[in-house]
Amino acid sequence: MSFTAKLPSRTNYVDEVYKVLLDAISDGSLAPGTRITQEEVAEQLDVSRSPVIQALRQLKTDGLVQDAPGRGVLIAPLDPQTIGHVYKIRGVLDELAAGLAAERWARIDPELIRKGREISLGDDVRAMIDADMAFHRAVYQASGNPLIEDSSRMHWVHLRRVMGGVIQLHGMRRPIWDEHQAIADAIEAGDVAQARQLALQHTLNASENLLARLGLETAAP
Repeated sequence: MSFTAKLPSRTNYVDEVYKVLLDAISDGSLAPGTRITQEEVAEQLDVSRSPVIQALRQLKTDGLVQDAPGRGVLIAPLDPQTIGHVYKIRGVLDELAAGLAAERWARIDPELIRKGREISLGDDVRAMIDADMAFHRAVYQASGNPLIEDSSRMHWVHLRRVMGGVIQLHGMRRPIWDEHQAIADAIEAGDVAQARQLALQHTLNASENLLARLGLETAAP
């Protein structure tokens, strides 16, 4: 098992261990069904077992790992019900944010899209997730309503994982940024209805493609 470099010397590693494991789960380095143990993680990250135990406990609470027969835990599968819940929340937030941003004739930094397209040509799924989330945060901030971004943070763990699931679909990487560009264009043009529609459709496309990847059928909204 190898998914990251050793962590720098710190007195409290719980948050760092949690973030490393979350990133590895999100980008597919730790695939669903993979068994990990406290000892393996502690050795890999060069930390004691105590922060690993606490980080794994939090990941279990978040539904990202589950008890395994015998020793260790298993990376939880991408659950279709959770995916549905996440994208319903994200769809509401994204549609609202895009509409409010369009009302303000906001301009989304084109560098975010340029950089996102560039990153999507590579193989760094983690960087792609970060770029995707940076675009959506920019839309939330452009809305002028700070509670939208605050609300998204409540679901950040699951948003990050499902984004990773979609981004791992190679055929989706370019369309994601084409859709981002269209949303940004509608916002800058002040087209509220179009911005809202495109933002909502963007989330529906992501949900449908991820569920299709898992061999599942999506229910009509």
